[in-house]
Amino acid sequence: MNLFGTDGVRGKVNEWPMTAELVQKLAISAGSVYIGKGGSNLNRVIIGKDTRLSGYMLEPALVSGFTSMGMDCLTLGPIPTPGVSRLTRSFRADLGVMISASHNPSEDNGIKLFGPDGLKLSDNMENEISKLLNRGIKLAEPNALGRVRRLEDAVGRYIEAVKSCINKEQRLEGIKIVVDCANGAAYKAAPQALFELGAEVIPIGVDPDGFNINKHCGAVYPEKMSKAVVSNQADLGIAFDGDADRLIMSDEKGNVINGDQLLAILAIKMQRDGLLKNDTVVGTTMTNHAFNLWLNNIGMKLMRADVGDRYISEAINQFGYSLGGEPSGHLLVPHLSKTGDALMNALIILCEFVNEKKPSSKFFNKFIPIPQTIHNIKGFRKDILENENIKNELNEIKKKIESEARIIVRPSGTEKIIRIMVESNNKALISNTIRDVETVLSRS
Repeated sequence: MNLFGTDGVRGKVNEWPMTAELVQKLAISAGSVYIGKGGSNLNRVIIGKDTRLSGYMLEPALVSGFTSMGMDCLTLGPIPTPGVSRLTRSFRADLGVMISASHNPSEDNGIKLFGPDGLKLSDNMENEISKLLNRGIKLAEPNALGRVRRLEDAVGRYIEAVKSCINKEQRLEGIKIVVDCANGAAYKAAPQALFELGAEVIPIGVDPDGFNINKHCGAVYPEKMSKAVVSNQADLGIAFDGDADRLIMSDEKGNVINGDQLLAILAIKMQRDGLLKNDTVVGTTMTNHAFNLWLNNIGMKLMRADVGDRYISEAINQFGYSLGGEPSGHLLVPHLSKTGDALMNALIILCEFVNEKKPSSKFFNKFIPIPQTIHNIKGFRKDILENENIKNELNEIKKKIESEARIIVRPSGTEKIIRIMVESNNKALISNTIRDVETVLSRS
């Protein structure tokens, strides 16, 4: 059985597959595939984590597995996922590992793997690792075991790497920013980076206790950030998810700005700078159709990939594009970062905001989105959508509304949830369509 979903291995802690025993086996399997792939004899693994209590259980399990394969482990402590990607390349490591369940609640955790190039693993590589889990793998001889050390300046290294992605003369002086770190991996890095660049920073979600990651805060609950912007009379707000690879923002009026609007700002900048290859932006099936129309009106194109930043990344690499993202806030700028880096993207967008010298409500307002509702139904396995009767009934619903609405019904790649997205200017049609889909699924 393949352990991997759309973003690594994920599940409830101390239940399959998030047990210490299985994570140790995963490390042994991944180590056997990737040892030496960094191009040297260093045999290094970089290991970062978010702020969940279970990180203290899973990190030693990974270390045990990798060192038993003769691989040295550099542990980073709490750090954003893109920091693991960057440091994997910087240290010429064979593999990078992030212990995080991203936007999920604290009782879940997960494992994200990065190759020596800093990219998330392909489906083929994940399948290869999964097949090795229950096979006998030759371990290192006793005198060839790996060692482990803590990299004490990991967060500082990451901050400097992110700051190097903007003009070194750029300042954020004179703007007040609310930053919500979701009590997660960016709780140190984000406020510090913004402070160093001169912004007045109002930090929230920076008191992790092992249980409060993503709890009514961060990119999944941006209302907390947007309310803080209004109450503090800030210029704008920034919200990250638990591992800081998603970015959601707010204007000074408290309006939440999702990934599509942020992607529009990056597209304008990159086209102006001559960096938007083929004048194409990669989105997903969830990308708002209004964004597509707006791009077409200014001489750009949208390519849709499957939902998930790894599929956006694969499309970018396959077709030679240079920008992609999705409404949830995963934004990919591959010439600057091999994976979605929410802090880096925030700094780029903040620099554009400072240079445009206009209120954030006008700065963010590039297009008017078509109303979209996303409804989650819990408890369904994703294979329910492979049932032929259900597929036929869902296709009939799509045909009935296709002149007025766009609908996507898909399984979550990280949770036992079926997501229904309906996009239309007709609010009654949205609610009726969601009800019809629920009725179809309830009969399964």
